Amino acid sequence: MQLLRRGDVGSDVAEIRSILTRLGLLPPADPQAPPVFDQQVEHAVRAFQQQRGLIIDGIVGPATYRSLRDATFRLGDRPLAYLMSQPTTGDDVLVLQERMLELGYDAGRANGVFGQQTEQALRNFQRDYGLIVDGMCGPDTVRALRQLQPKVRGGRPQLLREQERLRGAGSRLSGKRIVIDPGHGGQDRGVVVDGLSESELMLDLARRLEGKMAATGMEALLTRGPDNCPDEAERARFANEAGADLILSLHSDGNSSPNAQGVSTFHYGTGNGTSSTVGEALAGFIQREVTARTTMSNCGSHPKTWDLLRLTRCTAVRVEVGYLTNAEDRARLATPGFRDIVAEGILVAVKRLYLLGKDDQPTGTFTFNDLLRYEMAKG
Repeated sequence: MQLLRRGDVGSDVAEIRSILTRLGLLPPADPQAPPVFDQQVEHAVRAFQQQRGLIIDGIVGPATYRSLRDATFRLGDRPLAYLMSQPTTGDDVLVLQERMLELGYDAGRANGVFGQQTEQALRNFQRDYGLIVDGMCGPDTVRALRQLQPKVRGGRPQLLREQERLRGAGSRLSGKRIVIDPGHGGQDRGVVVDGLSESELMLDLARRLEGKMAATGMEALLTRGPDNCPDEAERARFANEAGADLILSLHSDGNSSPNAQGVSTFHYGTGNGTSSTVGEALAGFIQREVTARTTMSNCGSHPKTWDLLRLTRCTAVRVEVGYLTNAEDRARLATPGFRDIVAEGILVAVKRLYLLGKDDQPTGTFTFNDLLRYEMAKG
């Protein structure tokens, strides 16, 4: 879709203004005035993006537009069903998933996408409560859900399920399937400065990480080669179809300010309590390991609703390794030895996730050779 930003006019802007008004982020417009994307609309878009875990730029692109449309749906506004070719998305789906989870039905991650797991949870609910078992959330199912509205909320059952799956996976890395996702690719080179491109650097980092993982007995799969650039939904689908245990997306960043520098990590989360707890833990481990080994600035871990994080069934983390627009970060990223250190830090962070605090070592001190000895000793 065409990007909408300050200064734009037309019917598309009128739709955006209407949605923002319905969401209470923008006062009603004068019906006689032309629909303009003015400063007030930009501020409202920024506020919405902050609420929804999106990039806060005040521009309505595909991700922001999808989220705006999703935010207009309330449970009961329309029938909900699993559509394989074009899954239904919206806040009504998110509410349905949260209700299923509260009632003890495993609808998977509450991400606002009506997938197979949500359909199965709904069928189980309908069967248990004497409803027609069709996997569709229509008026009768909505009525039953409202009658069962809990007086007390909380407990985050999905948190317990994620933690239990992690515990059941065991501490050994051997046999675990990891999807490594080097950002961009093909014609899309990402951030490019002084002949260094994000896509080429991250592919090299991905291959280094792939080699280290293979040495531990892990199965590592890359989402792309040098000549193709799948979109985020395709990368997420690749991880889902591969039955991955984790997906690690690798990027570097850029900024208009040459002073911006450092490492940051991202996991799925809306910022209002819905999040992947295992993803949050892994993002934290990666953040600490990479900064300890490289002394790069620590820009923290953050929840986001980007498609790659939202659409994967497995734990997903995105790592932003430095800013190519910063001279110091760029010099480091250009060095193969530095990329090898980053790969080691990410691998050790994955190991820490599966150790669950047992036989652990201080951050930054667990080496690749230590890890190999640990894996062989457990073999």
